Amino acid sequence: MKKANFGRTISKVIIWAVVIIMALSCLLPLINMVAISFSGSDAVAANEVGLFPKDFNTTTYKKLLNDSQFWKSFLISLERVVLGLAVNMFFTVSMAYPLSKSKLRFPAREIYIKFVIFAMLFTGGVIPLFMVVSNLHLTNTIWSLVLPTAVPVFNVILLINFFKGVPESLDEAARIDGASPIQILVKVYLPVSLPALATVALFSIVNHWNDYFSGLIYMSKSAMYPLQTYIQQLTVDITQVTDAEQLKQVASMNNRTFNATKIVVSTIPLLVIYPFLQKYFVSGMVIGAVKE
Repeated sequence: MKKANFGRTISKVIIWAVVIIMALSCLLPLINMVAISFSGSDAVAANEVGLFPKDFNTTTYKKLLNDSQFWKSFLISLERVVLGLAVNMFFTVSMAYPLSKSKLRFPAREIYIKFVIFAMLFTGGVIPLFMVVSNLHLTNTIWSLVLPTAVPVFNVILLINFFKGVPESLDEAARIDGASPIQILVKVYLPVSLPALATVALFSIVNHWNDYFSGLIYMSKSAMYPLQTYIQQLTVDITQVTDAEQLKQVASMNNRTFNATKIVVSTIPLLVIYPFLQKYFVSGMVIGAVKE
């Protein structure tokens, strides 16, 4: 008995040690990034910054946050996330619900499933996609950032598997009561699918917020750049210095500190949103990943 208890204790210690090491491996680089963003350029260039800032200053934050284009790009990204989330959720739910039914209920299900899997494995490429967006006259508009990713296939498959786990008896009871398919979806499936919906919503928010490449290829005007595209283009440019005060500011930062600041600032909105969805996230991933 003592040997069994001792073995369980050792197992728990090993598990906790592995978990702590993995957590630190993720957390320490982020802390280092924050420390670099608040450090002076000389200390950063000399690789003297660890987990705490050295030669503390906020010059890079002031430069970034006092930039009017930064806030304009922030609003563009916010608009993109709101519109993109609404479009993604509408098409994901609309597509996943019928595809979660059996072949008896939806005879063409297998054909559509094959199209979904094909779309997940293969894409047309950047150039054909750009030509389609351009021919539809969507370039330099918010819709060029939203519509090309209107149907995230991975999210559709995740939601299909979750809907399959909803008891068929609920569906049958609603049909007996005279509910239409849309009423069944809205009043039966969606209320019991909050974990999966929260997971899909989080994926959609992160994808839209972090994407910078779409802004580069669909926007020819820098004033229309979303936030990630704008800050990705920013660098410390000494050629723009016009007076002694600006020269002093440039001397206190370099591109490493500026890049760290950009990463920290662009991550804050996601850190604010995640705690509200985190309680649904794990259960949504686990349930949605299990296929009957």
